[in-house]
Amino acid sequence: MRKYDLEERLIDFSVAIINLVDVLPNTKASNHLGGQILRSGTSPALNYGEAQSSESKKDFIHKFKVILKELRETLVCIKILKKSKIVLESELADFLHKESNELISIFVKSIETAQRNNN
Repeated sequence: MRKYDLEERLIDFSVAIINLVDVLPNTKASNHLGGQILRSGTSPALNYGEAQSSESKKDFIHKFKVILKELRETLVCIKILKKSKIVLESELADFLHKESNELISIFVKSIETAQRNNN
């Protein structure tokens, strides 16, 4: 495996999201936010796989923008879970907070580069 493999990093992020959702308490708020973060937090890895088979540069850029939107949604959900003290396992939430910020930065730069190369 390459030292820096974005697909593996996104898969690891998805697994961490699943692990976080599995430790949430069984409350109405936790179930709602848990379902939301499960969808948005696992979506980037799946969409990244789809982007690898994009039909054009424009399609590739669009798929990366979808990934970016999902990562931003996930970050906001993590912030809500932490601020509301629903998340008790702060080490995992802290990792996900940091990792989502880093992934957002990577995709912002990737989109900028792809758009520049598309012109």
